[in-house]
Amino acid sequence: MAAPTKAVVGPLVGAVVQGTYSSSFLVFNSKTAELLSHHQVELTQEFPKEGWVEQDPKEILQSVYECIEKTCEKLNELHIDIANIKAIGISNQRETTIIWDKLTGEPLYNAVVWLDLRTQSTVENLSRKIPGNNNFVKSKTGLPLSTYFSAVKLRWILDNVGDVQKAVEEGRALFGTIDSWLIWNLTGGVNEGVHCTDVTNASRTMLFNIHSLEWDKELCDFFEIPMNILPNVGSSSEIYGLMKAGALESVPISGCLGDQSAALVGQMCFQEGQAKNTYGTGCFLLCNTGRKCVFSEHGLLTTVAYKLGRDKPAFYALEGSVAIAGAVIRWLKDNLGIIKTSEEIEKLAKEAGTSYGCYFIPAFSGLYAPYWDPSARGIICGLTQFTNKRHIAFAALEAVCFQTREILDAMNRDCGIPLSHLQVDGKMTNNKILMQLQADILHIPVIKPSMPETTALGAAMAAGAAEGVGIWSLKPEDLSAVLMERIEPQIKATEIEIRYSTWKKAVMKSMGWVTTQCPKSFDSAIFSSLPLGFYIVSSMMLLIGARYISGVP
Repeated sequence: MAAPTKAVVGPLVGAVVQGTYSSSFLVFNSKTAELLSHHQVELTQEFPKEGWVEQDPKEILQSVYECIEKTCEKLNELHIDIANIKAIGISNQRETTIIWDKLTGEPLYNAVVWLDLRTQSTVENLSRKIPGNNNFVKSKTGLPLSTYFSAVKLRWILDNVGDVQKAVEEGRALFGTIDSWLIWNLTGGVNEGVHCTDVTNASRTMLFNIHSLEWDKELCDFFEIPMNILPNVGSSSEIYGLMKAGALESVPISGCLGDQSAALVGQMCFQEGQAKNTYGTGCFLLCNTGRKCVFSEHGLLTTVAYKLGRDKPAFYALEGSVAIAGAVIRWLKDNLGIIKTSEEIEKLAKEAGTSYGCYFIPAFSGLYAPYWDPSARGIICGLTQFTNKRHIAFAALEAVCFQTREILDAMNRDCGIPLSHLQVDGKMTNNKILMQLQADILHIPVIKPSMPETTALGAAMAAGAAEGVGIWSLKPEDLSAVLMERIEPQIKATEIEIRYSTWKKAVMKSMGWVTTQCPKSFDSAIFSSLPLGFYIVSSMMLLIGARYISGVP
């Protein structure tokens, strides 16, 4: 029996999406933007100490290889010829920091994840070195000094990991965010792998000047980071190198974007003033500010949105970053056991219909925008004997929406023109209760694409549009129309404002929870330094005095 002929579907583009909790590989038709097949692999996280979050770089890399191979197998089963895959784009969790040995290819330490809090004392020490009237770090990077960004994680590793210190001294160490680690390995690794990153990922390291679009010597000197370990910086859309192994050997890797920038591109927010909100592990609202840097006065970040070609201009964005969104659902599942699957929370929340006065502040990694308070911690308040797991589930979803409201309010104040609707994406947008809550809490419609994998789509678009590939047109007239669902607000604004006000009150309760200095208290160390004879004599005197007062002969 003759083998079935392969279906001809036009040039295809693959996209690696490497996230905090999973890796996936998706393949799109470059002419229609149709998703043809995909595969996803869940990842483990390690928590060696309270506040520490790590991942195994080799597990991350292996998961990407597995996703690529499994997706290609699925395409073959669909009789789609994988030879039609002409380019690959990469999108990744940002800020997560890896250092590896360029001679052996082995990681020198676990990946320190963006959520990690171990660098708080490092941040405090560094902040004392910044002149009060010249915050050159923020003016050059657009970022506040925070545990969130790569430079302080890298500084901690250099200070605390002997193997890394030795490798740096011997010229063997390479640093990179997840994209750099993947591209270096996929393009050959120890055999001339390409050590590079793109402007969107570089702009999240706190070592990159977002105006000159290059590594900044003053910043590297401030953080005491050797510049020879940093990757070369390219645009978000160019051929970085070719795949050196596997089913897609020799296919160019030609797109690279941090996950939130990829989602902005995937939502086609190419015009100044267009914004999107992605609901993933965290929650990230980005607004395109065009070719100019806009600095926030209300706690938002200034970041590079994308640069779609070597000779193309860089576009910038204001960003509101929320650390914990989907992660709170995972916490309810893995830590409390309230739900068995992430999807179950929608059922519980629907049964409750309200939080019944319960408020959940999921400040597991402190508070990000607009507060930037690393000392905050998560709280659940407003509990009564009536409160049950359904109300907590509802409060968790409400927390995601209230956090989005806070960063949207900040963005409206910075931009001066309130958003008339909010474009959303990410897997959490499949939760209908969440999306209706979001529209109600914002008082504006929420616009949801029928295909929520816009992060992957953005990476694929950048890869397909790269010079030398040229199979995906980014001209407005050529972009495929995307089916959208519109969710309208249904609750009166006055009711929402009362709940929002109470939410903000709860946020204040969560702040300043952790102090780095020990509280003043009875210090036994003072007394331990006194001679033993003093204790014996004083004890005898107390005993004699007590007997005298009580009249005991």
